[in-house]
Amino acid sequence: METNFADNNHLVLVGKITDEKEFSHEIYGEKFYTFNLSVPRLSGNADNIPITISERLFKDDELTVGKKIRIIGQFRSYNSYENEKNRLILTVFAKDIEFLPNQEEEIVASKELVSNEVVLVGYICKTPIYRQTPFGREIADVLLAVNRAYNKSDYIPCITWGRNARFCSKMEVGTEVKVTGRVQSRSYEKKYEDGTVEQKVAYEVSISNLEVIEKQDNENEEVAENNEAAAE
Repeated sequence: METNFADNNHLVLVGKITDEKEFSHEIYGEKFYTFNLSVPRLSGNADNIPITISERLFKDDELTVGKKIRIIGQFRSYNSYENEKNRLILTVFAKDIEFLPNQEEEIVASKELVSNEVVLVGYICKTPIYRQTPFGREIADVLLAVNRAYNKSDYIPCITWGRNARFCSKMEVGTEVKVTGRVQSRSYEKKYEDGTVEQKVAYEVSISNLEVIEKQDNENEEVAENNEAAAE
């Protein structure tokens, strides 16, 4: 049975553009650009999510700071080699864009206006890291390998809480799961040996729902092993 890779990785974001677009790369004459999208939370805070978009989806004067848009696409990853080190870069790859009217009220004022949802189907490719906060809150970090066309995979960091965290902590590498959640940004400080501190931003999927997909025979074992090897 053929895999519908669009079902493996589907995302919708609504937010406002925070900076001018920058040229990213060109493939077969098609140029791609990047910008950041501020996606509000109901709490009043916002996630600043990097977007990658083709020049063929917009006109030159459309992507302006402050404009409200809806992005439909996928949460993707790629490897960047800097200073002889491999770094996982995460971005939202836009497949469609809709320009929305800016309204006077804040987006966070209504649930109907807030949209940040991603659905992923993939394999756990590293042993989940389970921990508890000093206040006893349960958290698990999960790295998910999501298959893409042309024998590629996206490696998506996910975080889950409470019962789901405890449930994930017992999962084996190669387990296929379907998760629903939201893309979030998280600021942190990275300290170096020389004492300097650098402010960095991490991107991940905060899981709200999780479902284990039962394997049929052994058809997924080879795929899971390949994903584990590629993630190392």
